Amino acid sequence: MKKLWNVYCFELGNYFKSKSYVLSTILICVLVVVSITIPNLLSSKSSEGGSGSEDSSAIAETIAIYDSEGIVSDELILSYGKTDIKRMKSEAEIKNAVASEEAEVGFVVRSVQEFDYYVYNKSIYDMAGEVFCDLMETAAKTKYCEEKQIDYKELSRLDSENIVCHENVLGKDSENNYWYSYILVILVFMVIVMYGMMIATNVANEKSNRTVEILVTSTSTTSLLFGKVFAGATAILFQLGLIFSSLLGAYQLNKDGLGGMLDMLLDIPAGVLVSFGVFGIGGFLIYAFMYGALGALVSKIEDLNKSAGTAQMIVMLVYFLVLFQMQEPDGIVMKVLSFLPVSSYSAMFIRIAMGTVSIWEIVFSAVLLYASVVGLGFVAAKIFRNSTLRYGNPIKLSNAIRGLRSKEL
Repeated sequence: MKKLWNVYCFELGNYFKSKSYVLSTILICVLVVVSITIPNLLSSKSSEGGSGSEDSSAIAETIAIYDSEGIVSDELILSYGKTDIKRMKSEAEIKNAVASEEAEVGFVVRSVQEFDYYVYNKSIYDMAGEVFCDLMETAAKTKYCEEKQIDYKELSRLDSENIVCHENVLGKDSENNYWYSYILVILVFMVIVMYGMMIATNVANEKSNRTVEILVTSTSTTSLLFGKVFAGATAILFQLGLIFSSLLGAYQLNKDGLGGMLDMLLDIPAGVLVSFGVFGIGGFLIYAFMYGALGALVSKIEDLNKSAGTAQMIVMLVYFLVLFQMQEPDGIVMKVLSFLPVSSYSAMFIRIAMGTVSIWEIVFSAVLLYASVVGLGFVAAKIFRNSTLRYGNPIKLSNAIRGLRSKEL
């Protein structure tokens, strides 16, 4: 245990001394704070600058319109905001006005249900066509009411009546929980891939420069591998803790200006967060040991991607299966995935957050996951030990497993 602790402290110290780790943590925290703060500043400046400007709902500053039947009145157009209206006598005049930039946009009203929209250069923020569609709907309703002798004001008043719905969810609100579950599943996937490869690279590096030959003389390969994996898990928790603290701190300072954009992350139930932590850490550990064992099978860094392909394929397959089944958290596929150690880290979390799951299922899945972590950890340590002095071409995983049975590689 003392040797394991020494390896753990040494590896964790390497993380904190690593410039890439420290700089990436600081950079991500700064980017998070800036990305939360800038939208609030821009919205504040926009509201200050627009306090004395024209109504934002206006179609455009200047519009050209050809309406031979008189369906759309100037009064109706101006009700959507202050606009300079130019009445044209033909469609050709509309085209010329828009082409010469005499008018920003042009409209040819053909009937109460049809119009042509002309614009010279359409930006990605162009909403004039959509606004005029809404205007045409109002004009069509007005004309219909005039023909049927219906009071349009009374009809519109009824149409705008506010219907209040008091929603009471007694169980889980899957629609509300979907997005934060989706984000957390992506997060744990990225952590596994990034830090898993980091552990595999670390193991392969020590074997490549023969550092491992010195290390195994003073400690066991089990302590070495377990220390590396546990140090990696601690470094992840520390880094993610700082990032989320920066995110939540910046959000609290800019909450009023962002309109509650991230409230769903602040409203995650404590039980769901605990389950995410328990299964997320277990999922990382099981893949970390897998990456560590695969890293020990190569002697050169350039061979690592080929060797780690097995772990990459499994984690990618699980990732896509879980995402595709998120809308059916109580389906048979998700239930099966929630008990498999390689997929329960995300599948069981989804079932807890969005579906129906009993306590015994959660406990059984967690026990099975961590038992598999311990078992795979010792298997990976044996592969690590048997591969320590083997150099040259990468060792096939199948040969490494057979070597465990015969106690030689």
